[in-house]
Amino acid sequence: MPHRLSHSLAVESTKEEESRQGFVTGMRRYVLGDLASHMRTVYENKVKANYKRKNGFTPQDGPSIHKEMKKETLFKFYSSIRNSTQEMVWRSVLPSISRSDRELASKVSDCNKGMDSIHVDPNLKIPRYISSLDVHMMPGCYNTERYVGDVTQGALYDNGLSVFLMGFLGPEMDDTGRSVSQFISERYPKFRPKKMLDIGATIGFNTLPWLETWPDLEIHAIDPAVPNVNYGHARCKEMGKPINFHQMDGTRLDFDDNSFDIVWSAMVLHELPSDKVSRVFSESKRVLKPGGLMIHMELPLNSIVEPYEQFYLDWDSYYNKEPFYKSFRDSDIKKIVIDSGFKEENYFQFIIPSYFNHGHDAVISAARDSKAVFAQNIGKLQDGINWFTFGAWK
Repeated sequence: MPHRLSHSLAVESTKEEESRQGFVTGMRRYVLGDLASHMRTVYENKVKANYKRKNGFTPQDGPSIHKEMKKETLFKFYSSIRNSTQEMVWRSVLPSISRSDRELASKVSDCNKGMDSIHVDPNLKIPRYISSLDVHMMPGCYNTERYVGDVTQGALYDNGLSVFLMGFLGPEMDDTGRSVSQFISERYPKFRPKKMLDIGATIGFNTLPWLETWPDLEIHAIDPAVPNVNYGHARCKEMGKPINFHQMDGTRLDFDDNSFDIVWSAMVLHELPSDKVSRVFSESKRVLKPGGLMIHMELPLNSIVEPYEQFYLDWDSYYNKEPFYKSFRDSDIKKIVIDSGFKEENYFQFIIPSYFNHGHDAVISAARDSKAVFAQNIGKLQDGINWFTFGAWK
């Protein structure tokens, strides 16, 4: 069964709805576990061997493998059922959210009323790469508002991810922020940040854990979608950790130069066109204080994983309404960071073990390792997951 949300904004599901959500969680575990493993076996024992006999060498990159695997019945079945299960994630939680959407909107409004830590910009135009498609097949994407004060999309993301993530990222779904913040704290013990910016924070999953690492940290979380800002602010407040939320585009930051010690994002950049990624980096450098840290957690670059993993991870770009997913993973991210104004010697990449999958000691051990590399299972929702991170010091 998926984890049940523990905060006061959690919607009530019927037993039938809970059963459906449990089924979808189980189906995703089957698809991403057993079925994915079987598909790898078919590739190793059949597809790769046939390719080598025909060409004299094995496939050298993800697209070559994708071209061959598309001929296989198993891949067609895998893609079809994974695609359907993705849609079922959102459908499994929508009835309970729709049933209580007005009550939830009222609760969020009451929670946010009179607070000077929430900032909505009525003049902000939602970028077309968000508004024109339902990213992750989530109906309405992040930004849709059916009426003034509607927070359905924030609640949909919150409740849907509890099904989607299958428990891999902990009860609050905050594993990424928890893993990275603890790693940074241990690796750079003299670093004492006072102010942080979270770009594309959605509803604050991976924002909150930074306060456990540095309790006095002043955090500003930004997102272009109003439902995320309203719901996320209320969610964090109800969980006892108030965060400043702003409706803002990460490519055009409305903050002063040299104003943050950390600029952070989690799984955001692969949803942006290439020119916008570069813009996020240049804006990050502008708002960072001298000696400040820019760090992003993302999907692993194709240059650091083997060809089959390239093929496997790029699936979302073709079949999950994430059109910029592959172009990001194909990019020379170090060059983009340097071209955005950071010095080459200040650039870094780390593979960080997941807190909830490997344990606290593994995170600390990796931080103390001069290479800090856990080479297996990077970015895949399976046992033993590790996170790819990169960034630079200003």
